[in-house]
Amino acid sequence: MGLEAWVLGAFLTALAACIITGTELLYALLFGMFCFSWYAVKKGRTPGNVLRLLMSGMARVGNIIIIFVLIGCLTASWRVSGTIPFILYHSVGLIEPKYFVLCTFLLCCMMSFLTGTSFGTSSTMGVICMMISNTAGLNPMLTAGSILSGVFFGDRCSPMSSSALLVNSLTETDIYRNIKGMVKTSWVPFLITCVLYIALAGNIAAEPDHTVTALFEENFSLSWVTAMPAVLMLLLAILRVDVKIAMGVSIIAASAAAIMIQGVAPGELIYTLWTGGIFEEGSRLAVLLNGGGISSMVEVGAIVLISASYSGIFSVTPLLSGVKENLKQTSVKLTPFGTVILTSLLSSMVSCNQSLGTILTWQICDDLYQDKEELAIALENSVILVAALIPWGIAGAVPVATIGAEITCLPAAFYLYLVPAWNLWLSVRKQKPGRSRSNEIRIS
Repeated sequence: MGLEAWVLGAFLTALAACIITGTELLYALLFGMFCFSWYAVKKGRTPGNVLRLLMSGMARVGNIIIIFVLIGCLTASWRVSGTIPFILYHSVGLIEPKYFVLCTFLLCCMMSFLTGTSFGTSSTMGVICMMISNTAGLNPMLTAGSILSGVFFGDRCSPMSSSALLVNSLTETDIYRNIKGMVKTSWVPFLITCVLYIALAGNIAAEPDHTVTALFEENFSLSWVTAMPAVLMLLLAILRVDVKIAMGVSIIAASAAAIMIQGVAPGELIYTLWTGGIFEEGSRLAVLLNGGGISSMVEVGAIVLISASYSGIFSVTPLLSGVKENLKQTSVKLTPFGTVILTSLLSSMVSCNQSLGTILTWQICDDLYQDKEELAIALENSVILVAALIPWGIAGAVPVATIGAEITCLPAAFYLYLVPAWNLWLSVRKQKPGRSRSNEIRIS
């Protein structure tokens, strides 16, 4: 067994040990940094050069760390300003009882697109929809599956999604062009998902829970002004304004609404922007609205920074050359996209984490596509969704636990596997015999 196999094996063993024992994943990642740095030194690199390689890898995702801070502030400020309560209050009234499961999927799609977070959507819109479903005696597996499908709709293609912005940063592509490509490659799976939720739900109706809307009405001023942070974010996204500027404007608007409309003290607002928690722990309002904040992004930011540092070493050493060469051979039969799906499945199973799974898949598959935009769309159509289908992974397990469902709802999360399956079928269909690259859908 070569040195490369021993180094990679040690890293994977550390990951497995952390997962099995419940230890923080960061320890395994730091151990990986040590292993890969030692390997680079063994291959003739000086310690100083290795440090520069690690820093160059981190620099590649430096922009995403700033965005993570903004996402934390955005998710917290929207809660305390009344923006999310306003959206939830009016969304519940849009539920058509006869098509409750479909409405659940669409509302979770809307909320996740507006906020860019699967965890945040599941803890707000997801919890509300699951409560209504349980009260009406609907199939919990189907409702939970529709919630999981919806929360990852926006996690995949929202301009505020940390995963979408991570892919954008790794591939050095434009977020808005990527979103256009994601819409183009997923509209058929989206429609099929809607049809399935109509067909499988039957005619059992579920009436909205008006105690939830009353809760928001009692604790917030739900003036239309509280919707302005979301309106501004969408408007600036349509105008393709830089995401950081758009988020900054929305945070300022939400902070102003929190102080002037909701009566939040400036000191309390600053505390909320950091912790994401302002409502009394254990209260129903806290269950629905506490969350977000800069502190919620610290761990994911550290995971992304450490994982990205590996790329500098991988780019100048043969550590992954054997793996990449085998994948190139595999892509002739599976197509490049099929190989990305296989890699994303293995990466997600090993890492149990969407961010780390995304970075590992990118590092292994970056040579399969000459066009970086095609690579970005391939990552969005594979690992971003596949990570949620791993029963022991964080991406899917946390939203499922948040809404009080069972992990057996995964088969009903149709959108999560219809998007990869549809795009795999397209790539196989367009692959010409004897070619190692497919004519993937291009973004015009």
